[in-house]
Amino acid sequence: MSYRSSTLGQYQSSVAAAQVQMVQENVVPRLWAHDHTLWKPDPKEITNRLGWLRIASEMQEALPELQALVQSVRQAGYTHALLLGMGGSSLAPEVFRKTFGVQPGYLDLSVLDSTDPGAVLHYAQTLDPAHTLYIVSTKSGGTVETLSFFKYFYNQVAGALGAGAQQAGAHFVAVTDPGSTLAEVAAQHNFRATFLNNPNIGGRYSALSYFGLLPAALVGVDIETLLQRALEMGRLCENASPADNPGAQLGAILGTLACAGRDKVTLIASPAICEFGNWVEQLIAESTGKEGQGILPVVGEAPGAPGVYGPDRLFVYLRLVDDHTQDIDVLALEAAGHPLVRLEMNDLYDLGGQFFLWEIATALASYFLHINPFDQPNVESAKVLARRLVAAYQEQGKLPEPDPTLQDHGIVIYTRLHAENLRQSLETFLNQAQPGAYIALQAYIQPSPESDAALLDLRTRLRQVTQAELPVPPLAVTSGYGPRFLHSTGQLHKGDAGKGLFIQITSQASQDAAIPDQAGTDASSISFAVLVRAQSLGDRQALLDAGRQVIRFHITGDVLVGLTRLAKALENNE
Repeated sequence: MSYRSSTLGQYQSSVAAAQVQMVQENVVPRLWAHDHTLWKPDPKEITNRLGWLRIASEMQEALPELQALVQSVRQAGYTHALLLGMGGSSLAPEVFRKTFGVQPGYLDLSVLDSTDPGAVLHYAQTLDPAHTLYIVSTKSGGTVETLSFFKYFYNQVAGALGAGAQQAGAHFVAVTDPGSTLAEVAAQHNFRATFLNNPNIGGRYSALSYFGLLPAALVGVDIETLLQRALEMGRLCENASPADNPGAQLGAILGTLACAGRDKVTLIASPAICEFGNWVEQLIAESTGKEGQGILPVVGEAPGAPGVYGPDRLFVYLRLVDDHTQDIDVLALEAAGHPLVRLEMNDLYDLGGQFFLWEIATALASYFLHINPFDQPNVESAKVLARRLVAAYQEQGKLPEPDPTLQDHGIVIYTRLHAENLRQSLETFLNQAQPGAYIALQAYIQPSPESDAALLDLRTRLRQVTQAELPVPPLAVTSGYGPRFLHSTGQLHKGDAGKGLFIQITSQASQDAAIPDQAGTDASSISFAVLVRAQSLGDRQALLDAGRQVIRFHITGDVLVGLTRLAKALENNE
């Protein structure tokens, strides 16, 4: 069980008052009773989105089904699995693979959630279709990225094995909602299995359902133990008194401090569980970023000295019991007066409890923000624009690109602000920052360890620059790969108070891959390079339409060289 404590300073009395309010308004019992009026008078997208509250006990009954599938693919000689999904379908599986690794004799899982053609081709070239199981995972069954991945890899399997529909389909498993388009596709193409999830669960709350647990089982995670830890946390979170309810405690802290301006929740996690932060990021950002409200999750950054953080931060320190890697950094933050929550895990399987704890806390934080944590009204805007751009490409043979502002050292710059070079464009853009603002790096490039490192360096430099050179407190800096972030932080970017500064980074594809119009046929009217470009252009326009500040840097050459050039442009001597 996780140990919990907090140092909240001047906010302690407000949080205590919030907990009293929760008792007076019967908040926790109403949550468990599926009372939609906790958030909104209209039950739409609330009463049919609370299935996650009891999913751990439901999934206990599904253990034999999961075990049978895992046993069958191991016996059939499969050694690898590739999950094809986005957002809530991909983040929890990635947490399980990177946290638990692969147990001997189980399948090595990779996750594809990027439409960058280099990312698609990487898995096409490195995985052997004869020994790979493809997990097609989407709640709606119609996610364009996921279905594009499926059609591409279905053709690859059929071509590589010379297989008919029956044989190729045996390499695919579907996870989706009952009655979805994907369920029909799975039946049409003779998938090995289809797992129909509880439809009353949104994607970001689905970690403990088939969406998270099937991939976890394939790499050898002990699902029974994981679910038991979730159930233990669930029982604690049923307590009506916040003093005995860790989810209510954390929810009251998140919500109360966000209302007080501490709306940048920064997660510091033990290295062994750092991947959990990406799942938390989606959960919080997509749940709270709406109606001008929002809690910005900041994950994956290296802890800095207390002075690089502004007065809008709340820190959560999640560590394994025997790990002291970041204790000194955290003590320094605490001593400097930053509010801090401590969570402690006994072992990796306590992640089962953490998934549930954060789901409860996010739902209850949204109660204090007076928003519905289960809808995502702004996610569709970028999708609509991307679809229009794709249609324009199919009609005209090219995408409508805006005119660039200038070009400097292989980087094409698109901005509405006057600038004469790369450094000046960055300076002018950052000078728009208001108190409480944040910077979001949106990288439409191929994900890789090298890109991760380059983006982290750019994040760190931006944080330092805002501390030293801007007339506002230091700004939080986040980063995400596109189009993956569109299914997570994209909602927050367009639905919060509008103070974000968005740095979009795009690149010139050096290779491409055609997306089949239909699985099993060669005809193609669009490629992955066109799709990802349409998605980046659509999101840029959606941000501009929402009144956000956006600058785009298009790297025409080597991406890593371009990212380094951007980072160096922040130096005073540039």
